[in-house]
Amino acid sequence: MKSYRKYMTSKIVWYVLTFVVALFLNFLLPRLIPGNPVSTIVSKITSGMADTNSIKRVYETFEKEFGLNKPIWEQFLIYVSNLLHGNMGTSFGQYPRKVTDILASSIVWTIGLQLPAIIVSWILGNVLGVLAAYIKKGFDKVLFPVFLFISCIPSFGFAIVLVWLFAVALKIAPASGGYAFDMIPSPTLSFFLSVLQHYQLPFWSIVLVGIGGQSLGMREMSIYELNADYVKYCRLLGLKDSKIVRYVFKNAVLPQITGLALSLGTMVGGALITEIVFSYPGLGSVLFNAIAAQDFPLISGCTLLITTGVLIANFVIDIVYGLIDPRIKVAQQE
Repeated sequence: MKSYRKYMTSKIVWYVLTFVVALFLNFLLPRLIPGNPVSTIVSKITSGMADTNSIKRVYETFEKEFGLNKPIWEQFLIYVSNLLHGNMGTSFGQYPRKVTDILASSIVWTIGLQLPAIIVSWILGNVLGVLAAYIKKGFDKVLFPVFLFISCIPSFGFAIVLVWLFAVALKIAPASGGYAFDMIPSPTLSFFLSVLQHYQLPFWSIVLVGIGGQSLGMREMSIYELNADYVKYCRLLGLKDSKIVRYVFKNAVLPQITGLALSLGTMVGGALITEIVFSYPGLGSVLFNAIAAQDFPLISGCTLLITTGVLIANFVIDIVYGLIDPRIKVAQQE
């Protein structure tokens, strides 16, 4: 336990330092974008006004409201202080909405899209990898190369292909949005069916691109396990192939579980481009609109959410590996 505590202490220190650096960059980088967001807001509000003094007063009011009249170091301290109280600030582009409210409404759509897509692609990819390694034939000669080719296509490029094929050419699926534009979100069957209809293209664009990578890793691990001594021994004992495959799958899937954990940790920011292509009302569209509007608090909130998800996923994996991996224990004892 002493070696494990030493291992975890070093990990915690590094993760805290990483989070502090990420927090600073999340604050600083959006503010390096050229332009003045206050001028954009004021120009919209004061459209048609000719009194320069009134326009100036409006500008100073918003500048004070957003705290942009203070030095950058003081803005950062206020930002950190607000974060400790659970306040990410007020959105510039969607004033007076709070950043936390915007993220809370958008992250539901992102998780609802990403979580099932990651799990489905993981399951299908692993099954295909095992079949390609063990049965081979059409699985290894046809299906595996096809999905491997699809996985090499950028997700946004494949999303555009699906939009052109199913929405423009065949006209059997909507091209964009999370639901019909003439509907208001409500707990009704018609709204649920509309959400399900708009869900298909972004969902399958993520799943089909993810199958190839999962099947590649599983195929390589399955081939390695099939050549192991215990498999040869099982065959000499006359065990059924179905039972041998179960043993092979259990051993080959362990590295894939690590990949699944990382994918689940990064799912908050894993489909940003796909959401932008389909104008899906998730975190990707929110971040894209925030960058276009120079919405510093909202950009910082999105990137901080993504960063935190990645760090937590890696930290959980480190905890688990520290408990079950004997190599780490040996290294700590040395």
